[in-house]
Amino acid sequence: MPNPVVGLVGCGHIGRFHSRNLRGVIRTERVPAEYSAVCDRVVERAGEFASIVGARVVTADADALLATPGLTAVYVCTETAEHPAIVRAAAARGLAVFCEKPLAKTLDDVRGMVEAVERAGVVNQVGLVLRYSPVFTVIKDLMSAPDLGPLLTAHLRDDQFFPIRGHYGSQWRGSFERAGGGTLIEHSIHDIDLFRWLFGDIIAVRCHTRVTSGHEGVEDVALATFQHAGGHQSSLSSVWHALDERPSTRRLEVFFEGGWFATESDFIGAITCQYRTGAAVTLDADEVLARYRAIAALDDVEFDLARRGMLEDYAFLRAVAEGKPSFPDFRTALVAHEVVDACYRSASDGAEVRLGAPVP
Repeated sequence: MPNPVVGLVGCGHIGRFHSRNLRGVIRTERVPAEYSAVCDRVVERAGEFASIVGARVVTADADALLATPGLTAVYVCTETAEHPAIVRAAAARGLAVFCEKPLAKTLDDVRGMVEAVERAGVVNQVGLVLRYSPVFTVIKDLMSAPDLGPLLTAHLRDDQFFPIRGHYGSQWRGSFERAGGGTLIEHSIHDIDLFRWLFGDIIAVRCHTRVTSGHEGVEDVALATFQHAGGHQSSLSSVWHALDERPSTRRLEVFFEGGWFATESDFIGAITCQYRTGAAVTLDADEVLARYRAIAALDDVEFDLARRGMLEDYAFLRAVAEGKPSFPDFRTALVAHEVVDACYRSASDGAEVRLGAPVP
């Protein structure tokens, strides 16, 4: 397979994150790749990105970027409403696609994007970054202990300040037409994917949403209860607030008959555990990292990338270079979008919504 030649569309907050990661991965020389093209509707901002990475193509036209000679992969980091058209155009050109979450505003658009990348046979990955979180990977491993008994329940509180301000600067997230919703689809689609990964397939939801910030159709509160295929329930509280000095925070608690796990980190941090006998104990961040390294079987270079939050981008570039499937892929994201859609229908109808058979 040829070395990946990568372009990036969208130079906002999340584009900056992936641009940094691409540079970091390429510097390791583990994946001989070229970061060659940058696009943003504000061409001066694209030029700033290009000057840092040495990209040879700078444009305000996504189609022009996709037509870059030799391009093999593209990052789609634009506002949500723009994702479907760019992804379809990229797939039609045979380009590998990394698309940020959420994939699209509507479930029908997501299904069309899955069909496009699968029909084209291109490598595809979505930015559900919690799949690469050391702390949640370790919790998943701790939950596999055979003597815990049945899983009883779990709760996650996810809060951040409304991302139209501050370092996010995503003013478009205040528009339903551009975002498709608020804290549930734009932020907690991460959490819904996490719940399915940790606790199993979701077969029914009951959800309430509330708009308090004045952005019509953009909820800043979502409270959801999930029925899982294993018979247990979990719950999610997702909040966008105006506490601009408060960092984005997740607090997860998981109760088994004979065990309890809790964390207030969503990447690298401590985990508190308690079992049938004895006091609660805490695994500090260093121990969590050490356990993650062993679980994921990371070598020195991969471990350094993981600590710096670059492992998902390494996984994508490596999949492109090797012509192998990447993860989490668009089909994985589709399942999360089906749950999000069910949550919005439940909130609208004031009733529980059951989901169909899980997508394999």
